[in-house]
Amino acid sequence: MAASEAEIEALALTTMRAWVGGDAKAMKKLLARDFMMMCGSTPPQLLDRPSFLAAIERGFQCHRFTFREVIVRTHGKSAWFVAGAELALEVGGKPWSGSFLVTDLWRKGTIGGWKLAECSLARLDGDDSLAPAIARLQLWK
Repeated sequence: MAASEAEIEALALTTMRAWVGGDAKAMKKLLARDFMMMCGSTPPQLLDRPSFLAAIERGFQCHRFTFREVIVRTHGKSAWFVAGAELALEVGGKPWSGSFLVTDLWRKGTIGGWKLAECSLARLDGDDSLAPAIARLQLWK
């Protein structure tokens, strides 16, 4: 059975709250065994599940988050969560804050329910003229 958009959004909120709380134990329950995080640094960097869980306690902190535009698309036993977000992160003592695009791939397993399989964090471009220009390309409008 496919998840509802509200169910996936609630899982994303739960995940972010666990990160803000520095709760690696709660986060561990939400992450798939093959979880990977892509960080939109230059060059991009990957964190696997063990690395991300350890990083929560060793300097990859999320102090605050706010989701803005949220899109959820379900595909059978998978769901894609995409949100514009304001994040206040800290990486090794260095602030990494601002507007981000957060993308999550959630998969429903036969045991344990929905798990976060992939997460990507990327800074958003601050050029306000891009979004309207791209919107004009949408054929459904």
